[in-house]
Amino acid sequence: MEVKDFKIQWFPGHMTKARRMMEEHLRLVDVVVELLDARIPGSSINPMLRQMAGSKPRVIALNKADMADPVKTEAWLYRLKREGIPVCSVDCHTGKGVKQMLNLVKEAAKPITDKWLKKGVKNHDIRLMIVGVPNVGKSTLINRLVGRVKAIASDRPGVTKQKQWVTIAKGLELLDTPGVLWPKFENPEIGLHLALTGAVKDDVYDRRDALHLLLQELQVKYPQQLAMFYNITLSPEDTAETIMEKIGTARGCVKAGGVIDLNKVEQMVLYEFKTAKIGRFTLDEP
Repeated sequence: MEVKDFKIQWFPGHMTKARRMMEEHLRLVDVVVELLDARIPGSSINPMLRQMAGSKPRVIALNKADMADPVKTEAWLYRLKREGIPVCSVDCHTGKGVKQMLNLVKEAAKPITDKWLKKGVKNHDIRLMIVGVPNVGKSTLINRLVGRVKAIASDRPGVTKQKQWVTIAKGLELLDTPGVLWPKFENPEIGLHLALTGAVKDDVYDRRDALHLLLQELQVKYPQQLAMFYNITLSPEDTAETIMEKIGTARGCVKAGGVIDLNKVEQMVLYEFKTAKIGRFTLDEP
């Protein structure tokens, strides 16, 4: 199977409502924080959100950096910085990089706060909006910023469905919004990468096709890590099917009669990839 044959579209009704809500409230926001998945920085860029943000000051944070290839993360940071965008990497679970992100937000908002100071307003809160695709870690980041469970966090896409204003620190107020995808993925690889990292619900794409394409990609980009984790030997002639059979044999996923339980292999590998148990991989090339 080729990537071009992987078809996926998912745009629930609540996302249309969320998009309209963001358009309405964006005028109240000083800075937009665009949260991207460090494993797929390119694929997790939502062109619709960027269009809505317009000329608003913007900061990019690459979340889940602890699950991504550190070398490629540095390359992505370098590329984005060269484009003139304030950017940092963060790990919302440990809080690493969050302080740097807030400093970038304050720096991006400085022209606005300076304008208020000239008007004699000294305590004008900086209002920011965190945007991103579903399951990129927005709620976890907000929980980290607030210091308590203020927003609902889940590893399932589409959990946050309503607007929330949250005070995250003195002088900083945040508008939490649901994760939003866009109506059509022009590039099938983007849809694939979003599906593999959990931005899209499992029941709207063919999981077996997604696994085949993932194994093909890992065989090219990370063959040693894949072989080492599953204790298998890979060869250039291997297909996704033969790799699945090797993994099934190595992990004991065998049904009666010695037949490999491919469904069990599928569930296991997709889960172990999403949770970074296999290793730290970045699918998007900088």
